[in-house]
Amino acid sequence: MGRAAIAAVSRARGMELAGAIDTQCIGMDAGELSGMEEALEIPVLNDLTMVLGSIAQTRATGVVVDFSEPSSVYDNVKQAAAFGLSSVVYVPKIEMDTVTELSAFCDKASMGCLVAPTLSIGSVLLQQAAIQASFHYNNVEIVESRPNPSDLPSPDAIQIANNISDLGQIYNRQDMDSDNPVSAAQIFRNSTFSVHLSYQFSSL
Repeated sequence: MGRAAIAAVSRARGMELAGAIDTQCIGMDAGELSGMEEALEIPVLNDLTMVLGSIAQTRATGVVVDFSEPSSVYDNVKQAAAFGLSSVVYVPKIEMDTVTELSAFCDKASMGCLVAPTLSIGSVLLQQAAIQASFHYNNVEIVESRPNPSDLPSPDAIQIANNISDLGQIYNRQDMDSDNPVSAAQIFRNSTFSVHLSYQFSSL
């Protein structure tokens, strides 16, 4: 994902790649690492503070795109804000508590931060369709099938469930029965909703 972001930013009109950070590909050229035909003459570093400082000194504005881990994203955004840089965060399975903390921090610091649960246009359209459809039904069940049980439930499925639960409507007043012995269910529940998130183990 980071390599695709490097290529996309480098090819976009009016945008310029100012730095690249990674813990494994240190010293490699960012352009060559992302599969571009020409080198960008921007080495991959493992020092966030150094890269942020360089950007702040040489550019009037800048945005940090973060593809790191849930455990480090909060500190990364804080460092970026300290240098006057906004952040775009894509971290699968990021906890809602972390998102809440990021929102509170950015409001206090008067800095922008976009937390994207997915970068897939298809997934975004599916989420919007699920929200629109949920207004017309009393029961909601999200079903997905993946070959690896450890990938279930997926971040997209959890995000859809969270989106629906935030609508304030009451769904699934009675538990939904399943005759499928290989399906499992996770229930998102509070005083106003109960959304069933079911998933199946697939050998496909």
